[in-house]
Amino acid sequence: MKQIISRIDKSLLVVLLFFATIQNASAQRYRFIEGWSKETNNRIEKFLDSTRTLKERKVAVFDGDGTVFGQVPHYLADEALYQYADENYKGKTDSLSLAKMKILEEMVADGNNVGKPYVEDRVHFLSGMTTEEVMEMGYNCYLKSYQGKFYPEMKALIQNLKSYGFEVWILTASPEYLYQKFIAVELGIPDINIVGVKSVIVDDRLTDIIVLPIPQDDGKANTIPTFIKTRPLLVGGNSRGDMDMINKSKGLKLVVNPDDITVRGEDDGPMHGYTVKQYWAKEGAVIVNCNDTRDPKVRFHTGEWKIRENIAHPKKK
Repeated sequence: MKQIISRIDKSLLVVLLFFATIQNASAQRYRFIEGWSKETNNRIEKFLDSTRTLKERKVAVFDGDGTVFGQVPHYLADEALYQYADENYKGKTDSLSLAKMKILEEMVADGNNVGKPYVEDRVHFLSGMTTEEVMEMGYNCYLKSYQGKFYPEMKALIQNLKSYGFEVWILTASPEYLYQKFIAVELGIPDINIVGVKSVIVDDRLTDIIVLPIPQDDGKANTIPTFIKTRPLLVGGNSRGDMDMINKSKGLKLVVNPDDITVRGEDDGPMHGYTVKQYWAKEGAVIVNCNDTRDPKVRFHTGEWKIRENIAHPKKK
């Protein structure tokens, strides 16, 4: 009797393993990404299929603005702050309002909204607010001005990555809590996988003490081993500021809407003498186009504060 039961148990185990294998193979099935060429899809599918048997952590890392969602005409991080200031501080004479408006005035005077001092001032503006207040500020700005600007092609890519067992991470030079809620909701990833500029939290309130590294330029590359703690198999970005991070990929490199106008200078290291697009074409990256244009019906407070606009990237036919 024991031998019969043993044979039955073994047969059942074989059946269960068979169906588990079938189910896993079905889950790891590439789904064609509409809007991108067959050649691009073939490269991504071939890469993902090559990861099927890997036993290590499978990690994909993406920049935020301009890579997974639109940044035209302005970065959401800027719009959230200027919008909030216009609605809550502008025209008031209390000490808090005056202090917050002074920070924004310094940011406007700086003008370089991709430089580290400007990035740090965003954190200074949010200092004193609760984590929930900052998350809601970002989420409300998203609902008001950016809803519908997540690229469908990138969402489809991320769904493919999930089906192949990848962890998906977002690295952004924007304040972390400002971006966590709306990105987590839209992409269906844990909010802890959205890493931005961190500040020390005391009694659930943000302080102006910034935690290094700042995920901007070379800091983005340093953020990967510091917080993600493994080298990614795929990295995607869109700008010069993502170069160091993208070059940390040990597999596929993906670039969205790269600039093909400005020839980079000596300060841009290996990109010197190339446009962003030329550099990544030389490096063999997958280069894709997603539609990023302004919605004329949306009011953008950032423009009223005279912050420069980002270049539009209409979808190529």
